[in-house]
Amino acid sequence: MAPRPTSGTFKFDKYFLVMEALREAGEPFTQHAPDPCPREWLEAVHCPQYVEEVFTQTVPREKERRIGFPVTAAIASRVQYTNGGTYLAALLAQKHGYAANSAAGSHHALHDTGAGYCVFNDLAVASNRLIAEGHAKQIVIVDLDVHQGDGTASLTAGRSDIFTFSVHAEKNFPVRKARSDLDVALPDDCEDEAYLAAISDHLPSILDHLEPDLVLYQAGVDPHLEDRLGRLALSDAGLEKRDCYVVSQARQRNIPIASALGGGYGDPHDVGARHARSMLAMARQNQAFTPS
Repeated sequence: MAPRPTSGTFKFDKYFLVMEALREAGEPFTQHAPDPCPREWLEAVHCPQYVEEVFTQTVPREKERRIGFPVTAAIASRVQYTNGGTYLAALLAQKHGYAANSAAGSHHALHDTGAGYCVFNDLAVASNRLIAEGHAKQIVIVDLDVHQGDGTASLTAGRSDIFTFSVHAEKNFPVRKARSDLDVALPDDCEDEAYLAAISDHLPSILDHLEPDLVLYQAGVDPHLEDRLGRLALSDAGLEKRDCYVVSQARQRNIPIASALGGGYGDPHDVGARHARSMLAMARQNQAFTPS
């Protein structure tokens, strides 16, 4: 695992704490180590010049400011593995029904720059590669992070084989939203019932109409009422219901689903625990659809 960067505003502690919380939960899970994402996979989605800047740690200061931390050699290594992790999670999901990447969900990264704590867009990169290799013909990206998945929407715009569905806080980052295939913008302080209704009003029809081979799920926990950067008001129970609902909608249609960690901000121990509970809830929900 890459060492933590020494400066910047993003708290990398949560990635270590997520794994610690998963182990402390006492529930069985299998841990897999991904291969680093090959450079050509990244360049198929991102500008090759920007990829070169990341690999050589020559990202201009203005781009680093957009990202939120300096792109060091450790970061360049980390993001290759986190992108490889989403690809691996998708392959494992196709075998087991559900799998999770315990990092990534870098949905703000754009063609020629990173943004919003995101360097490369693993959701777009993995989707592009899975389709190119014939592992899927149609992918639905369900983005329930509190922030709109503007990078993912931008990078996959115009593709009929990748559908983006984003439910997010209307007044939150980014100020300038991209256009997903379907956007649902929610008012500040939206609570469990209205939030879950916004998802259930659309997700079943998306899955029924498109019949995707795979769902990639941006499972950010930042809609939580205590999140430092969120503007919504989901409870712990609301987050769990959300995650179980998304998994059940995919699995009852026999669609594999892979999740990426996404956003969560505040006390690192609290946030890490939320992410861990999210992944465990989804794994348990998947078991209900897995033959014994």
